[in-house]
Amino acid sequence: MAETTKKKDRGLWFREMKSELKKVIWPDKKTVMKNTGTVLLCSLVIGVCIWAFDFVAVSAVQMLIGG
Repeated sequence: MAETTKKKDRGLWFREMKSELKKVIWPDKKTVMKNTGTVLLCSLVIGVCIWAFDFVAVSAVQMLIGG
């Protein structure tokens, strides 16, 4: 009995999910490419900032310990 209820619940969940996905306004290719470029550029800039901070911090520590 419990197995039948689980299957019905699962089926209802999939039907509701399909219904909700039909309501989504999916972006076009141009928007996806623009957003992807923005994410990659921001990731690169943040990576360079982290690299620069790390380089300065390591250099400062090496200078302090006389290495």
